[in-house]
Amino acid sequence: MNKYEEMMKRKNEIMLKSVGIDYSKYERKNIAFNYEKMLSDTGYSLDDVIKIQKETGVYNTPLLELRNLTKLARIVSKSGKAARILVKDESANPSGSFKDRRAALSLYDAKRKGFKGVVSATSGNYGAAVASQAAMRGLDCIIVQECFDSRKVGQPEILEKGRKCECFGAEVIQLTVGPELFYTFLKILEETGYYNASLYSPSGILGIESLGYEIVNECRARYKKDPSAVVITHAGGGNLTGTARGIEKAGGINTKIIGASVDLSGLHMASDLDFNKKSFTTGHTGFGIPFMTWPDRSDVPRSAARPLRYMDRYVTVTQGEVFYMTELLAQIEGMERGPAGNTSLMAAFMISQEMDNDDIIVVQETEYTGAGKHIYPQLTFAKENGVEVRIGDPIDEIPGESIIIPEHPSKLILKEQNLNTYRKSLIKNNLKNIKKKDLLKEDIEFLSEETKLSINEVMNIVKLL
Repeated sequence: MNKYEEMMKRKNEIMLKSVGIDYSKYERKNIAFNYEKMLSDTGYSLDDVIKIQKETGVYNTPLLELRNLTKLARIVSKSGKAARILVKDESANPSGSFKDRRAALSLYDAKRKGFKGVVSATSGNYGAAVASQAAMRGLDCIIVQECFDSRKVGQPEILEKGRKCECFGAEVIQLTVGPELFYTFLKILEETGYYNASLYSPSGILGIESLGYEIVNECRARYKKDPSAVVITHAGGGNLTGTARGIEKAGGINTKIIGASVDLSGLHMASDLDFNKKSFTTGHTGFGIPFMTWPDRSDVPRSAARPLRYMDRYVTVTQGEVFYMTELLAQIEGMERGPAGNTSLMAAFMISQEMDNDDIIVVQETEYTGAGKHIYPQLTFAKENGVEVRIGDPIDEIPGESIIIPEHPSKLILKEQNLNTYRKSLIKNNLKNIKKKDLLKEDIEFLSEETKLSINEVMNIVKLL
């Protein structure tokens, strides 16, 4: 057995020590596990989370109405109507994104449990959030990034995020794309004995509930009504899961939860050749679909991010459309923000045109921009990697080959995704891992909860499979 195989064999043991959660006690039968108990056993109520976040300057970010963008949506709308578009400005958090909400609770938990430091494997904003909160809590911090292709060429956005992590005092370990990321991550956890500040732990999800909770209560206070829909950029699923749970806890039962991802179909996320052919490092289908259909592919035995439990609708947009919306937001609203939230903003702009003028649609996050995260270095990098960049019709864009900037807002399009396709895939993936041939009642009930389908609908899919 080589070192990699030996390390993978002990991954659950290493995870148990580094998160402090015995995941085995939540397992039920063949498939089912007690999801809600896993979350509640953290001992953190929503009130606790809010109090903890306030200690480090997280929480109560501005909810801004995008009046000019709403006006434009009504101009290009076929009906002449469009909902009010609002955005929750999460760039106001200490490290510049909503990820501070996740990190605030995780780092508090690490400190409370007596860990001397934390480790996180992330190429995104979460690394900066963990590093920022670690500095505030007086903890050591190591961030492991998947950063380069085999030529040692790194994406501008990931390099920018690494710079920000180092700015907050973290040690950043940068790796090439491939399986060495998880191996290195486990090795560091074992050698240091540090806390695993995972995106997919209960703390990593409960910290986002305050975001959904704020959105509903602020809409009620200002507009005397709940938002008709909240659009959430979907990648690993934690953003959508936590926000939706917070909306539920605020009583927003009629608010539709809409996931939005950048369409990167055809590009393999673990491919060295494809790694630098994409301009988006998160919020895309390369993460969104695999994590939707098999949440437990994450770095903990049971992920707390389970988006299909909460998602009412899923749409995709193109890279060129997100770049266009980023520029549009800056030029007509005076807000220069990064691409992650603008993925949802692009979707919200289109979905708003399906609604009436007195409806409210909320984009639940923004992120900071600058350096490698900005439009210009991203498009320059795309050209350097053989991707054609031009103005035209976004319907013609081919991920990895072209980025097409729409020539007019009337040219923007959405791709509607069939959630039942992904629900079937989730059920199929669960059946692959079943230990016994016969499904038990609680397995069927669990799959029903996982997919938002009825018991009968789940049974019909199982029979087909």
